[in-house]
Amino acid sequence: TTQAACIKFRLAVVQLHVSKVKADNLSRAHNLVTEAAGQGAKIVVLPECFNSPYGTGFFAEYAEKIPGESTLLLSEIAKENKIFLVGGSIPEEDRGKLYNTCSVFGPDGNLLIKHRKIHLFDIDVPGKIRFQESETLSPGSVLSMFDTPFCKVGVGICYDMRFAELAQIYAKKGCQLLVYPGAFNMTTGPAHWELLQRGRAVDNQVYVATASPARDEAASYVAWGHSTVVNPWGEVITKAGAQEEVVYADIDLQYLAAVRQQIPITTQRRNDLYTVSAVMDS
Repeated sequence: TTQAACIKFRLAVVQLHVSKVKADNLSRAHNLVTEAAGQGAKIVVLPECFNSPYGTGFFAEYAEKIPGESTLLLSEIAKENKIFLVGGSIPEEDRGKLYNTCSVFGPDGNLLIKHRKIHLFDIDVPGKIRFQESETLSPGSVLSMFDTPFCKVGVGICYDMRFAELAQIYAKKGCQLLVYPGAFNMTTGPAHWELLQRGRAVDNQVYVATASPARDEAASYVAWGHSTVVNPWGEVITKAGAQEEVVYADIDLQYLAAVRQQIPITTQRRNDLYTVSAVMDS
């Protein structure tokens, strides 16, 4: 029975409304994560930059050390609800540098991994949006995975999702769920947000979950919202609107195995012709 119990589990994505008041952001996160756990969620995902407005002008002001105020609270929330908590991301300060960092906590409140966004969001779409994270942030240099009793999980943040190689390596290393806290905007959101998630899911035959902040038209950076979960067949199985809400998905690992059996690309790869691998493994 334990095996059967571990084949399906509930995932929750919290599309948090983020304001300029850090204490409010933290208490809303606490309430919504607790609500999600009450609905049976075993893994709960918060959005990118959940404790602070998103923008190069805010990162330094809201940055914290890890452990610090926000991550200590995340640890407590995970422990009191006995869940795996993917702590979206926060601006992290470490030895004079700033990072966009996702901390993941286990049901005992322990810090499992700390993923610093690898690919910085530096884009310029003339007449629509220009954003340069590298003006204030430094990139991380570690691939981040954690184990749960259900499956192994790979973590990326927002722009990391555009890099198919990262997802391929995670899948190759046994991850069956990929989570990307992210804040796409009103230009890239409608164009690519869902497409990228479905692409990562169908290419690797994994579940993909994204957690966006809720849309706030008054913010300097307007997030697209629409936090989503996609199954290994590439279907959207749950999707939030633009406002603050919690969405749920039942992750079925037996279904994942069936998809991989029906279309066995994992065993059909021509490793004699090509390969995608992490530099630290080669």
